[in-house]
Amino acid sequence: MFKSDFFEALSKVHFTVPLYLFIPVIIYCFYRSSLTDMALWEYPADFLAGMLVWTAVEYVMHRYVFHFELPGTIGRRLHFIIHGVHHDYPSDRLRLVMPPSLSIPLAIAFFYLFKACIPDRYFWFFFGTFLIGYLIYDIGHYAMHHFNFKSGIFKKIKHHHMRHHYQEPEKGYGVSSPLWDHITGSVFSDTKEK
Repeated sequence: MFKSDFFEALSKVHFTVPLYLFIPVIIYCFYRSSLTDMALWEYPADFLAGMLVWTAVEYVMHRYVFHFELPGTIGRRLHFIIHGVHHDYPSDRLRLVMPPSLSIPLAIAFFYLFKACIPDRYFWFFFGTFLIGYLIYDIGHYAMHHFNFKSGIFKKIKHHHMRHHYQEPEKGYGVSSPLWDHITGSVFSDTKEK
């Protein structure tokens, strides 16, 4: 994808790398949360908030950032680097999870954004949960492209994502959940009629 070996290496990652990077951060966040005065009954609500915000961020990033194409040759090239390569080569094992060169700066940006908006009492557990949502998305995305699910929710989620890749790339932007596709109306054509 790049003429430079350095940039080529930065664009590839084994699917386990996000686990090594972010599980220690999640553990630290939950540890910091245990030092706050958050009540036991508040944890489920904070967990749901973290997951809900993750699904919204995933949807917005996929739909409005990854699928956004600036005009001209540079715009097409930038889009190809960010996400087009994934649609052209959807089974490339080294380009199915977000490389640390992108995931770490994004995580830091969201850390400071949420830290500025969420009281410390709720922040640490919320951010740890948000990162769990990210790992579900990243590892789940890899699994959708390389595992064959026989039944259940994973088969439905895989079917949803494969339709985005092979039938209607302008629909079905939710990767780990179709929730925001239903809310925003970007569900697949035959789904709207049901």
